[in-house]
Amino acid sequence: MRISRLTPWAAGLAAAALFAIPAAASAGQDRTAAPGNAPAAAAATSVDAYYAAAEGKTGAALKTALHDIIKVQSKVSYDGVWNALKVTDQDPANPNNVILVYSGRSQSKSTNGGDPNDWNREHVWAKSHGNFGTATGPGTDLHHLRPEDVTVNSTRGNKDFDLGGGPVSEAPGSRTDSDSFEPRDAVKGDVARMLLYMAVRYDGGDGFADLEMNDKVNNGTAPAHGRISVLKQWNRMDPPDAFEQRRNQVIYDTFQHNRNPFIDHPEWVDSIWP
Repeated sequence: MRISRLTPWAAGLAAAALFAIPAAASAGQDRTAAPGNAPAAAAATSVDAYYAAAEGKTGAALKTALHDIIKVQSKVSYDGVWNALKVTDQDPANPNNVILVYSGRSQSKSTNGGDPNDWNREHVWAKSHGNFGTATGPGTDLHHLRPEDVTVNSTRGNKDFDLGGGPVSEAPGSRTDSDSFEPRDAVKGDVARMLLYMAVRYDGGDGFADLEMNDKVNNGTAPAHGRISVLKQWNRMDPPDAFEQRRNQVIYDTFQHNRNPFIDHPEWVDSIWP
């Protein structure tokens, strides 16, 4: 599946290739390149090769093929997540800071912890949805762990994602009610693609629950997250940007050595979940 034959969803992939350099060198740097740039073309070819086994597949067959590709990964300890997030979520404008996912705030890397106004490790796929906790594997998978303000993290809790509710203090543009959380517009697609990655990566075959999407809220401890109809809309309305693409590349290059396929190919979402 060549980049030139993909739908417009993949138009940003060549730009993502510009970040295919070691995280220590690339974090916080925002670069552009002219069309036809050789390193970008080479990186795009490398991404094609990574997904070669999924070429031409759709629906359940595509989901299975992607699972088999992305399950091959290195794992990070829960303590190791702290330092990893300082690299993956570094503020492009300030290498001393990270960007908080729901709040959008740039905050010092050194203020991680558990006190009010610290940032901590937000499990976008709530760790109680499947009861995997902080176990190495789904509980430490960087593709769904993001920095967030302690208070906002607590407000989100283990709620499913949906539209509506009242404003969230310290997270401008985010909303919440008793059973759901709506992130700010700039990361709606990011949230969707993180959850969908988890539903493909963890299928019950490696000692953890089979994580699946549904169209419900109040999933509680069931190994499910919703609402898929809303998340699909968010995937379309908020396509991957340079920050999300760079993050995917850094996780691949430096930490887990696997990718989130829905950042590279957002169009695959509608193929797997029609």
